[in-house]
Amino acid sequence: MITVVGTGTGAPLPPDAGAALAGAGLVVGGRRHLAAATTIPDTAERVVLGPLAPALDAIEQFLEKPAERGRVVVLASGDPGFFGIVRALAERFGAERLEVHPGVSSVATAFARLGLTWDDAVVVSAHGRDLRTAVNVCRAHPKVAVLTGPGSGPAELGAALRSSGRVLVVASALGAGADADAISGADAGSGTSTSSGSFAASASNAGATSGTGSTPGSGTGSTSTSNAGATSGTGSGAETGTGTRSGTGSAPVLGTGTTPGSGSDPHSDAGSVAHSGERERVERVTPAEAAARDWGPVVSVVLCLDESRVLSPVRTVAGPPSGPAQWALEEGEFTHRDSMITKFEVRALALARLGPRLGEHVWDIGAGSGSVAVECARLGAAVTAVEKTLDGVERVRANAAAHGVYVTAVHGAAPTVLSDLPDPDAVFIGGGGRELPAIVTACARRARRSVVVAMAALDRVPAVRDALVAAGLDCDGVLLQSSRLAPLPGDVTRLAATNPVFLLWGVRPPARDEGVAQ
Repeated sequence: MITVVGTGTGAPLPPDAGAALAGAGLVVGGRRHLAAATTIPDTAERVVLGPLAPALDAIEQFLEKPAERGRVVVLASGDPGFFGIVRALAERFGAERLEVHPGVSSVATAFARLGLTWDDAVVVSAHGRDLRTAVNVCRAHPKVAVLTGPGSGPAELGAALRSSGRVLVVASALGAGADADAISGADAGSGTSTSSGSFAASASNAGATSGTGSTPGSGTGSTSTSNAGATSGTGSGAETGTGTRSGTGSAPVLGTGTTPGSGSDPHSDAGSVAHSGERERVERVTPAEAAARDWGPVVSVVLCLDESRVLSPVRTVAGPPSGPAQWALEEGEFTHRDSMITKFEVRALALARLGPRLGEHVWDIGAGSGSVAVECARLGAAVTAVEKTLDGVERVRANAAAHGVYVTAVHGAAPTVLSDLPDPDAVFIGGGGRELPAIVTACARRARRSVVVAMAALDRVPAVRDALVAAGLDCDGVLLQSSRLAPLPGDVTRLAATNPVFLLWGVRPPARDEGVAQ
């Protein structure tokens, strides 16, 4: 049996840890957790977590010994079942061999500090992952918790969200001598913020190795202890060990630091830092303020909030909102000018080929009414709509607001304006005129996954197809021509034909790795 004890936001250990530790033959945990565990028997072996794989090997070797040697106890920060070590243990040894004592997760604590519910929040990990997914979720949703990591901290998140209108709440050094009366930033809900003061802090991050320096979470200094096994303690970098275990005395570290791909969970829940005198803080800042600061090694979690929408109705299902009940909405659901709107039959296939989803970024070029942009946002994507007319930009914003989604509307002409935009996963092009081939070329070079182009003019099809193929995309397409039921006098019905539209799409083929050293 393996007993996993969630330590919440830090030492001292929870009361139920004592009984488990009393019968332990092997104790695995961060250095500060082991130091706080005063009831470990002198005969018990101790392993300080480095990369997760060596620690799992040590557990397996111990389990092969006679049962009278005692049980295995794993001490983990936060809630070990939430982006934590329980996943790796269950995969290796089976869930039936685990006895889990949950702790309070960093995310739950962060929202508690603000007096907010979090059943409607989206939680995304940027620890050991590309930050762009977290950025796109923050753009699309009003309440997001980001588990941070080296190179993916508040400064980087703030730099990517400068024009989003969001507020960032940066929680640092959770559990380290909080001052419950101290607040940083403007009063909650005011829509403004400052970077002065200090507010009772929140959760610790995904177990990142941390330190000081110009890059948050890197350099020298204390390192954090995560559920997934980041090293802890002080020093000028990751601690190294001999790969052996001992009974009494100091415990060796298995491996060196937390390395993505080494078996550690790159996005575990918490891992409070060995704080070295730090006090926990929760600070409300604008993205620009976050980008301008060196946050140091003790950031726990970052909340990204649209303060006008942080309170939501009672939920039945937690997490991101369920998808819309309908899509390819009737044209009457959108404000538009002179029927200049992508018809719902075309929109339906375009959405199927775009595949907008949570964590991705979609461009709508020549947005017009923004009907495609709004539909992509309703399906969870972050969306940027490019429109060359000012009244069109306002129309896009009005339609987004009417459907309760956020769309970034950019005034300008493609392809010139595209250079300033973050790369998209998918692109819809519904306008362009004579510049259409150049626009398709620019979009196809930057789209990570797909480009969909709608055209009424037959003459433009060959050039668009050539541009998609030249960019390395697999191209296909259809001519869509539909007839809708229309009433006639005398309570009879006819078929009314809509204008035919060519829909071409290019899909980036999977990367080939034949012959590449693995």
